[in-house]
Amino acid sequence: MPGAQTCEGGHAQTEASSYDLLTALRTTRPASPVTVLDVVPASSNTANTQAAEPNYARPHQRAQALRPQLHISGFDPRAAGGRQTLKMELRGMPDACAPQLTLQLQSDLIPNGAARQHFVRAVGGEWRPVFVEFSSRGKEHGQYQISIELLSQHPGMAARKWVCTFVILVPRLDATLTEIHRIFLSTHKNVRVMADDASIARVSAQGGDSLDIDVTARNAGIAHLDLNAPAGKVDLGFSTIAWDEDLIEIDMPQAAAVHPHTTRAASMVNAAPEAGAQRQIRLFAMEECVIGRFELVDPEADVMLTHYTADGQDTNGLTRRLSGRHAVIRRSGQGFEIEDVSRYGILLDGVWPGKNKPTALRLGMRIEFSASIKGIVTLAVSAIMPHGVILHRVDHGANAECFYLLAPDAHPGYPVKSYAAAPHAAALPLLLHRDGGFWHLDQLTGQETALAPTVSLDKLSRVPRHTRFASDPYPEHWIIRTGADDMYSTVAANALSTA
Repeated sequence: MPGAQTCEGGHAQTEASSYDLLTALRTTRPASPVTVLDVVPASSNTANTQAAEPNYARPHQRAQALRPQLHISGFDPRAAGGRQTLKMELRGMPDACAPQLTLQLQSDLIPNGAARQHFVRAVGGEWRPVFVEFSSRGKEHGQYQISIELLSQHPGMAARKWVCTFVILVPRLDATLTEIHRIFLSTHKNVRVMADDASIARVSAQGGDSLDIDVTARNAGIAHLDLNAPAGKVDLGFSTIAWDEDLIEIDMPQAAAVHPHTTRAASMVNAAPEAGAQRQIRLFAMEECVIGRFELVDPEADVMLTHYTADGQDTNGLTRRLSGRHAVIRRSGQGFEIEDVSRYGILLDGVWPGKNKPTALRLGMRIEFSASIKGIVTLAVSAIMPHGVILHRVDHGANAECFYLLAPDAHPGYPVKSYAAAPHAAALPLLLHRDGGFWHLDQLTGQETALAPTVSLDKLSRVPRHTRFASDPYPEHWIIRTGADDMYSTVAANALSTA
């Protein structure tokens, strides 16, 4: 009795069978993302039949899993007593796991009872598959359990473990194709067509995905199968079985080392900036980051802007024409967006978006404060990362400051997928916020370094010399916040410091 059984949440399907009553053709041309496979009798209306008859086949979904899964393919139940190779692929793994995962297998089918493989992440972020070989020669027919452990271990990251267990049914050596088809294969088809007693069954399907179809014609019956394959290469599927196993995380992630300096706003100060570099890199990690006017006492904004002239910073004058809460930048489903909440308005690429109307940020967008008076502050979106945005000034304050607006407790994953960035932003260090504090991520090695005032930054990649970490976003000013209840918004008199 060949077959495969899955653990909780597992699903098995046959990819194709060369049995004489089964034909499965699969085109190698991929379907477009909006293509839907319709499998209904040719004489019926597609839309009406699908709505009225829930038992008609649904499209075979091959989208990326939303939860960790191990996709297993290549098992052929008819190869009893011979060598087999299982192909294993990872799907839906979290981005914050190690770049290399250890796969440990245990089974009586595997030589020496155990094996160890490694999943390695490619440059594009996908996981390379691994292959496990075994032989059922000399094995008694029946059920064989395969236990799997998947380990994520990397310096600076919490260790994690996932497990799954599935059972492979090894058939008898004298099992016939009819028995295999009747007992196992026919129970895992998502389309079954039968024509009996001189009846006629007709099936048509479109699309470049795959279908598992069982076609049977008996007693002068006629079964007509039209896959309507488009022009191009057509492959005949092999008689293998594939299924997905849910990976269950059994060990709670061990708590990472406590961040030495928990904060959601800080800065990196360059004591000797080179040409084009900023003296202050201001860091913010908030769900909603408020941009507004600079105030020494009880400011309303997180990012406090001042007007710069050719002679330097001017905290009065035109700066007073900025609202205390001028705009808000937040994370949205499509990336990051900005919303005007001020009296004076903002201009996005020269156009006022309207008050309280969120607008998606894009690379190179110019943000002018304000719409009524030109030349107070002009920012440009210089990078849109998976976990944040970088803003550079494109006015007289260009060499004074730039801004990292990061999503709190968000990791971009490693290796970091490519993102849109201007050259001067791509040269900046890659920073993130996790465990309550800011971290530096080395894009080559994946090493993470917690940022704190006591940490030396000299050997960190893309960090200029003479740079130190400051525990306040505006260390050059004595910002006084009263009547608050956390470390960020309340500065005690004995904690005031200057850059």
